[in-house]
Amino acid sequence: MQFGIQFFPDVGPTEKSAQDYFRDALTIAEEADRLGYVHVRTVEHYFTPYGGYSPNPLIFLTAIAMRTRRARIITGALLPVFNNPLKLAGEIGMVDAISGGRLDVGFARAFLPHEFHRFGISPDESIARYREGLEQIERLLTEENVSSQGQFHSFPPTTSLPRPTQQPRPKFFVASIASPDSFAFAGTKGYSVMAIPLTGAKMKELIAVYRQAWKEAGHPGQGEVLVAYHMVCHEDGATARAIARDRLQAYLDSLVAAASGWVEGVSSKDYPGYDKVIAGLKTTTMDSLIASNAAWIGSPAEVRDGIARAQQDSGGFELASLQVNFHTMQLDHALASIRLFADKVMPHFADPSARAVA
Repeated sequence: MQFGIQFFPDVGPTEKSAQDYFRDALTIAEEADRLGYVHVRTVEHYFTPYGGYSPNPLIFLTAIAMRTRRARIITGALLPVFNNPLKLAGEIGMVDAISGGRLDVGFARAFLPHEFHRFGISPDESIARYREGLEQIERLLTEENVSSQGQFHSFPPTTSLPRPTQQPRPKFFVASIASPDSFAFAGTKGYSVMAIPLTGAKMKELIAVYRQAWKEAGHPGQGEVLVAYHMVCHEDGATARAIARDRLQAYLDSLVAAASGWVEGVSSKDYPGYDKVIAGLKTTTMDSLIASNAAWIGSPAEVRDGIARAQQDSGGFELASLQVNFHTMQLDHALASIRLFADKVMPHFADPSARAVA
Protein backbone atom coordinates (compact mmCIF):
# COMPACT_ATOMS: atom_id res chain seq x y z
CA MET A 1 0.00 0.00 0.00
CA GLN A 2 1.22 3.47 -0.85
CA PHE A 3 0.39 6.92 0.49
CA GLY A 4 0.13 10.34 -1.11
CA ILE A 5 -1.27 13.71 -0.11
CA GLN A 6 -4.16 15.73 -1.43
CA PHE A 7 -5.04 19.39 -1.26
CA PHE A 8 -8.67 20.42 -0.96
CA PRO A 9 -8.88 24.10 -0.04
CA ASP A 10 -11.90 24.83 2.14
CA VAL A 11 -11.20 28.43 3.10
CA GLY A 12 -12.13 31.87 1.84
CA PRO A 13 -10.34 35.22 1.96
CA THR A 14 -11.61 36.01 5.47
CA GLU A 15 -9.89 32.88 6.80
CA LYS A 16 -6.75 32.55 4.70
CA SER A 17 -5.56 34.30 1.57
CA ALA A 18 -5.00 32.28 -1.58
CA GLN A 19 -1.37 33.39 -1.55
CA ASP A 20 -0.86 32.00 1.95
CA TYR A 21 -2.77 28.82 1.19
CA PHE A 22 -0.68 27.96 -1.87
CA ARG A 23 2.59 28.97 -0.20
CA ASP A 24 1.86 26.44 2.55
CA ALA A 25 0.66 23.80 0.08
CA LEU A 26 3.83 24.02 -1.99
CA THR A 27 5.96 23.69 1.14
CA ILE A 28 4.00 20.64 2.30
CA ALA A 29 4.19 19.00 -1.13
CA GLU A 30 7.94 19.51 -1.36
CA GLU A 31 8.43 17.91 2.07
CA ALA A 32 6.05 15.05 1.24
CA ASP A 33 8.05 14.27 -1.88
CA ARG A 34 11.25 14.15 0.16
CA LEU A 35 9.61 11.83 2.71
CA GLY A 36 8.48 9.30 0.14
CA TYR A 37 4.80 10.07 -0.40
CA VAL A 38 3.98 8.87 -3.89
CA HIS A 39 1.53 11.46 -5.18
CA VAL A 40 0.19 14.99 -4.81
CA ARG A 41 -3.45 15.50 -5.79
CA THR A 42 -5.89 18.39 -5.97
CA VAL A 43 -9.47 19.16 -7.00
CA GLU A 44 -11.49 21.30 -9.40
CA HIS A 45 -14.24 23.40 -7.81
CA TYR A 46 -15.53 26.95 -8.04
CA PHE A 47 -16.91 30.01 -6.29
CA THR A 48 -17.25 28.96 -2.61
CA PRO A 49 -14.81 28.16 0.20
CA TYR A 50 -15.38 24.46 -0.52
CA GLY A 51 -12.75 24.00 -3.21
CA GLY A 52 -13.10 27.46 -4.71
CA TYR A 53 -9.39 28.24 -4.49
CA SER A 54 -8.75 25.47 -7.03
CA PRO A 55 -10.65 26.25 -10.26
CA ASN A 56 -7.83 24.73 -12.33
CA PRO A 57 -5.92 21.85 -10.73
CA LEU A 58 -3.51 21.65 -13.66
CA ILE A 59 -2.08 25.09 -12.82
CA PHE A 60 -1.42 24.07 -9.23
CA LEU A 61 0.07 20.70 -10.28
CA THR A 62 2.44 22.44 -12.70
CA ALA A 63 3.83 24.40 -9.75
CA ILE A 64 4.01 21.15 -7.74
CA ALA A 65 5.98 19.52 -10.55
CA MET A 66 8.61 22.23 -10.21
CA ARG A 67 8.93 21.69 -6.44
CA THR A 68 9.06 17.88 -6.46
CA ARG A 69 11.21 15.23 -8.08
CA ARG A 70 9.42 11.91 -7.92
CA ALA A 71 5.83 12.15 -6.67
CA ARG A 72 3.11 11.59 -9.22
CA ILE A 73 0.81 14.58 -9.71
CA ILE A 74 -2.90 13.75 -9.95
CA THR A 75 -5.95 15.79 -10.86
CA GLY A 76 -8.56 14.76 -8.35
CA ALA A 77 -10.50 15.55 -10.42
CA LEU A 78 -11.04 17.45 -13.67
CA LEU A 79 -14.67 18.19 -14.52
CA PRO A 80 -15.40 17.63 -18.24
CA VAL A 81 -18.93 18.97 -17.74
CA PHE A 82 -17.56 22.52 -17.38
CA ASN A 83 -14.72 22.29 -19.90
CA ASN A 84 -14.14 21.95 -23.63
CA PRO A 85 -12.40 18.62 -24.37
CA LEU A 86 -10.08 20.27 -26.89
CA LYS A 87 -8.79 22.61 -24.21
CA LEU A 88 -8.41 19.89 -21.56
CA ALA A 89 -6.57 17.52 -23.89
CA GLY A 90 -4.03 20.21 -24.79
CA GLU A 91 -3.52 21.21 -21.17
CA ILE A 92 -3.07 17.57 -20.11
CA GLY A 93 -0.39 17.09 -22.77
CA MET A 94 1.33 20.28 -21.67
CA VAL A 95 1.46 19.37 -17.96
CA ASP A 96 2.54 15.82 -18.76
CA ALA A 97 5.51 17.27 -20.65
CA ILE A 98 6.41 19.86 -18.01
CA SER A 99 6.31 17.22 -15.26
CA GLY A 100 8.47 14.77 -17.16
CA GLY A 101 5.65 12.28 -17.53
CA ARG A 102 4.49 12.29 -13.90
CA LEU A 103 0.86 13.27 -14.52
CA ASP A 104 -2.11 11.03 -13.73
CA VAL A 105 -5.49 12.43 -14.72
CA GLY A 106 -8.58 11.99 -12.60
CA PHE A 107 -12.01 12.91 -13.91
CA ALA A 108 -15.31 13.45 -12.11
CA ARG A 109 -18.91 14.33 -12.96
CA ALA A 110 -19.18 17.35 -10.60
CA PHE A 111 -21.93 17.32 -7.97
CA LEU A 112 -22.49 20.82 -6.60
CA PRO A 113 -25.79 22.39 -7.72
CA HIS A 114 -24.49 25.95 -7.52
CA GLU A 115 -21.72 25.16 -10.03
CA PHE A 116 -24.19 23.78 -12.57
CA HIS A 117 -26.41 26.82 -12.04
CA ARG A 118 -23.60 29.33 -12.51
CA PHE A 119 -22.25 27.63 -15.62
CA GLY A 120 -25.77 27.37 -17.03
CA ILE A 121 -25.66 23.59 -17.37
CA SER A 122 -28.36 21.17 -16.26
CA PRO A 123 -27.30 18.51 -13.74
CA ASP A 124 -29.55 16.16 -15.73
CA GLU A 125 -26.85 16.29 -18.43
CA SER A 126 -24.10 15.32 -16.01
CA ILE A 127 -23.57 11.69 -17.01
CA ALA A 128 -23.92 12.31 -20.73
CA ARG A 129 -21.52 15.27 -20.71
CA TYR A 130 -19.04 13.40 -18.52
CA ARG A 131 -18.88 10.28 -20.64
CA GLU A 132 -18.83 12.14 -23.95
CA GLY A 133 -16.08 14.46 -22.72
CA LEU A 134 -14.03 11.60 -21.32
CA GLU A 135 -14.25 9.66 -24.58
CA GLN A 136 -13.30 12.71 -26.65
CA ILE A 137 -10.33 13.56 -24.39
CA GLU A 138 -9.05 9.99 -24.52
CA ARG A 139 -9.23 9.94 -28.29
CA LEU A 140 -7.50 13.31 -28.58
CA LEU A 141 -4.65 12.05 -26.39
CA THR A 142 -4.21 8.67 -28.09
CA GLU A 143 -5.04 9.43 -31.73
CA GLU A 144 -4.20 12.01 -34.36
CA ASN A 145 -6.61 13.72 -36.78
CA VAL A 146 -9.54 13.09 -34.47
CA SER A 147 -12.99 14.34 -35.41
CA SER A 148 -16.13 14.08 -33.33
CA GLN A 149 -19.79 14.93 -33.68
CA GLY A 150 -20.97 14.91 -30.10
CA GLN A 151 -24.13 15.96 -28.36
CA PHE A 152 -22.30 18.75 -26.55
CA HIS A 153 -18.96 19.26 -28.35
CA SER A 154 -18.09 18.72 -31.99
CA PHE A 155 -14.87 19.40 -33.86
CA PRO A 156 -13.27 18.71 -37.28
CA PRO A 157 -10.15 16.54 -37.71
CA THR A 158 -7.77 17.74 -35.00
CA THR A 159 -4.41 16.64 -33.65
CA SER A 160 -4.07 17.83 -30.07
CA LEU A 161 -0.74 19.35 -29.08
CA PRO A 162 1.42 18.80 -27.15
CA ARG A 163 1.26 15.04 -27.62
CA PRO A 164 1.39 13.13 -24.31
CA THR A 165 4.84 12.40 -22.93
CA GLN A 166 3.53 9.13 -21.49
CA GLN A 167 2.40 6.67 -24.12
CA PRO A 168 -0.26 6.07 -25.09
CA ARG A 169 -1.51 8.62 -22.52
CA PRO A 170 -1.33 9.42 -18.80
CA LYS A 171 -3.14 7.03 -16.48
CA PHE A 172 -6.83 7.85 -16.01
CA PHE A 173 -8.66 7.79 -12.68
CA VAL A 174 -12.39 8.29 -12.33
CA ALA A 175 -13.95 9.63 -9.15
CA SER A 176 -16.78 7.52 -7.76
CA ILE A 177 -18.68 8.20 -4.54
CA ALA A 178 -21.50 5.75 -3.90
CA SER A 179 -22.89 4.57 -7.23
CA PRO A 180 -22.15 0.96 -8.22
CA ASP A 181 -22.62 2.02 -11.85
CA SER A 182 -19.71 4.46 -11.54
CA PHE A 183 -17.42 1.78 -10.10
CA ALA A 184 -18.48 -0.67 -12.80
CA PHE A 185 -17.88 1.94 -15.51
CA ALA A 186 -14.33 2.53 -14.26
CA GLY A 187 -13.58 -1.19 -14.16
CA THR A 188 -15.02 -1.87 -17.59
CA LYS A 189 -13.02 0.97 -19.15
CA GLY A 190 -9.80 -0.11 -17.46
CA TYR A 191 -9.43 3.10 -15.45
CA SER A 192 -8.19 3.46 -11.90
CA VAL A 193 -10.81 4.64 -9.43
CA MET A 194 -10.88 7.37 -6.76
CA ALA A 195 -13.22 6.82 -3.82
CA ILE A 196 -14.08 8.48 -0.53
CA PRO A 197 -15.63 6.86 2.58
CA LEU A 198 -16.89 10.21 3.91
CA THR A 199 -20.50 9.69 2.82
CA GLY A 200 -20.87 6.25 4.41
CA ALA A 201 -20.39 4.47 1.10
CA LYS A 202 -19.97 0.70 1.43
CA MET A 203 -16.41 0.49 0.19
CA LYS A 204 -16.11 -3.29 0.20
CA GLU A 205 -19.17 -3.78 -1.99
CA LEU A 206 -18.25 -0.95 -4.36
CA ILE A 207 -14.63 -2.01 -4.75
CA ALA A 208 -15.81 -5.56 -5.42
CA VAL A 209 -18.05 -4.23 -8.20
CA TYR A 210 -15.05 -2.42 -9.67
CA ARG A 211 -12.75 -5.46 -9.48
CA GLN A 212 -15.38 -7.72 -11.06
CA ALA A 213 -16.05 -5.31 -13.91
CA TRP A 214 -12.31 -5.00 -14.47
CA LYS A 215 -11.95 -8.78 -14.63
CA GLU A 216 -14.95 -9.30 -16.89
CA ALA A 217 -13.59 -6.71 -19.33
CA GLY A 218 -10.41 -8.79 -19.66
CA HIS A 219 -7.96 -6.25 -18.26
CA PRO A 220 -4.79 -7.69 -16.68
CA GLY A 221 -4.38 -7.49 -12.90
CA GLN A 222 -7.18 -6.21 -10.72
CA GLY A 223 -7.11 -2.47 -11.31
CA GLU A 224 -6.18 0.25 -8.85
CA VAL A 225 -8.22 1.93 -6.11
CA LEU A 226 -7.36 5.22 -4.39
CA VAL A 227 -9.28 6.17 -1.24
CA ALA A 228 -9.14 9.66 0.35
CA TYR A 229 -8.86 10.32 4.09
CA HIS A 230 -8.36 13.27 6.41
CA MET A 231 -5.23 12.59 8.47
CA VAL A 232 -3.58 14.09 11.52
CA CYS A 233 -0.86 12.12 13.29
CA HIS A 234 0.61 13.19 16.62
CA GLU A 235 2.51 11.27 19.28
CA ASP A 236 -0.43 11.96 21.59
CA GLY A 237 -3.78 10.90 20.14
CA ALA A 238 -5.79 13.38 22.18
CA THR A 239 -3.62 16.22 20.89
CA ALA A 240 -4.12 15.04 17.30
CA ARG A 241 -7.87 15.15 17.79
CA ALA A 242 -7.71 18.57 19.43
CA ILE A 243 -5.74 19.91 16.47
CA ALA A 244 -8.19 18.43 13.98
CA ARG A 245 -11.57 18.92 15.64
CA ASP A 246 -12.59 22.48 14.77
CA ARG A 247 -10.83 22.40 11.42
CA LEU A 248 -12.48 19.18 10.31
CA GLN A 249 -15.87 20.48 11.42
CA ALA A 250 -15.26 23.61 9.37
CA TYR A 251 -14.43 21.43 6.36
CA LEU A 252 -17.67 19.47 6.81
CA ASP A 253 -19.64 22.71 7.21
CA SER A 254 -18.17 24.08 3.98
CA LEU A 255 -19.12 20.89 2.13
CA VAL A 256 -22.70 20.96 3.40
CA ALA A 257 -23.03 24.66 2.57
CA ALA A 258 -21.69 24.19 -0.96
CA ALA A 259 -23.99 21.23 -1.63
CA SER A 260 -27.02 22.67 0.14
CA GLY A 261 -28.99 22.89 -3.09
CA TRP A 262 -29.68 19.17 -2.89
CA VAL A 263 -31.59 19.60 0.39
CA GLU A 264 -33.22 22.87 -0.67
CA GLY A 265 -35.20 21.50 -3.58
CA VAL A 266 -32.73 20.78 -6.39
CA SER A 267 -33.20 17.31 -7.85
CA SER A 268 -31.78 15.43 -10.81
CA LYS A 269 -32.18 12.02 -12.36
CA ASP A 270 -28.38 11.85 -12.55
CA TYR A 271 -28.02 12.29 -8.78
CA PRO A 272 -30.62 10.08 -7.08
CA GLY A 273 -30.48 10.21 -3.30
CA TYR A 274 -28.05 13.11 -3.05
CA ASP A 275 -30.49 14.99 -0.82
CA LYS A 276 -30.17 12.17 1.72
CA VAL A 277 -26.37 12.03 1.35
CA ILE A 278 -25.99 15.74 2.11
CA ALA A 279 -28.60 15.65 4.88
CA GLY A 280 -26.59 12.85 6.47
CA LEU A 281 -23.42 14.90 6.30
CA LYS A 282 -25.12 17.60 8.38
CA THR A 283 -24.91 15.30 11.40
CA THR A 284 -21.37 14.09 10.67
CA THR A 285 -18.62 15.07 13.12
CA MET A 286 -14.96 14.33 13.55
CA ASP A 287 -15.82 11.74 16.20
CA SER A 288 -18.28 9.96 13.91
CA LEU A 289 -15.74 9.97 11.08
CA ILE A 290 -13.09 8.44 13.32
CA ALA A 291 -15.58 5.89 14.67
CA SER A 292 -16.53 4.85 11.13
CA ASN A 293 -12.85 4.88 10.11
CA ALA A 294 -13.44 7.55 7.48
CA ALA A 295 -10.68 9.74 8.98
CA TRP A 296 -7.30 8.73 10.42
CA ILE A 297 -6.66 11.05 13.34
CA GLY A 298 -4.65 10.03 16.38
CA SER A 299 -1.36 8.61 17.56
CA PRO A 300 0.79 6.54 15.20
CA ALA A 301 -0.59 3.36 16.74
CA GLU A 302 -4.18 4.57 16.37
CA VAL A 303 -3.61 5.61 12.79
CA ARG A 304 -1.93 2.30 11.95
CA ASP A 305 -4.91 0.48 13.41
CA GLY A 306 -7.31 2.59 11.35
CA ILE A 307 -5.42 1.84 8.14
CA ALA A 308 -5.33 -1.88 8.85
CA ARG A 309 -9.07 -1.91 9.56
CA ALA A 310 -9.76 0.09 6.40
CA GLN A 311 -7.86 -2.44 4.32
CA GLN A 312 -9.66 -5.35 5.93
CA ASP A 313 -13.12 -3.79 5.83
CA SER A 314 -12.80 -2.69 2.18
CA GLY A 315 -11.24 -5.85 0.83
CA GLY A 316 -8.06 -3.91 0.09
CA PHE A 317 -7.01 -0.86 -1.92
CA GLU A 318 -3.71 0.29 -3.38
CA LEU A 319 -3.46 4.02 -2.61
CA ALA A 320 -4.49 6.31 0.24
CA SER A 321 -4.65 10.04 -0.48
CA LEU A 322 -4.26 12.04 2.72
CA GLN A 323 -5.75 15.47 3.32
CA VAL A 324 -3.40 17.01 5.87
CA ASN A 325 -3.93 20.79 5.79
CA PHE A 326 -7.71 21.11 5.83
CA HIS A 327 -9.30 24.45 6.66
CA THR A 328 -6.88 26.67 8.64
CA MET A 329 -4.46 23.93 9.67
CA GLN A 330 -1.18 25.53 10.68
CA LEU A 331 1.80 24.72 8.48
CA ASP A 332 3.90 23.43 11.38
CA HIS A 333 1.10 21.03 12.42
CA ALA A 334 0.74 19.67 8.88
CA LEU A 335 4.49 19.21 8.45
CA ALA A 336 4.88 17.51 11.82
CA SER A 337 2.00 15.20 10.97
CA ILE A 338 3.34 14.02 7.62
CA ARG A 339 6.83 13.55 9.08
CA LEU A 340 5.57 11.43 11.96
CA PHE A 341 3.30 9.45 9.62
CA ALA A 342 6.24 8.78 7.28
CA ASP A 343 8.43 7.68 10.20
CA LYS A 344 6.06 5.57 12.26
CA VAL A 345 3.16 4.58 10.04
CA MET A 346 4.26 4.18 6.43
CA PRO A 347 6.94 1.52 7.12
CA HIS A 348 4.26 -0.81 8.51
CA PHE A 349 2.51 -0.81 5.13
CA ALA A 350 5.58 -0.75 2.91
CA ASP A 351 5.07 -1.93 -0.64
CA PRO A 352 8.16 -3.61 -2.14
CA SER A 353 7.61 -1.58 -5.30
CA ALA A 354 7.45 1.73 -3.42
CA ARG A 355 10.37 4.07 -3.87
CA ALA A 356 12.75 4.60 -0.96
CA VAL A 357 12.72 7.77 1.13
CA ALA A 358 15.38 10.23 0.06
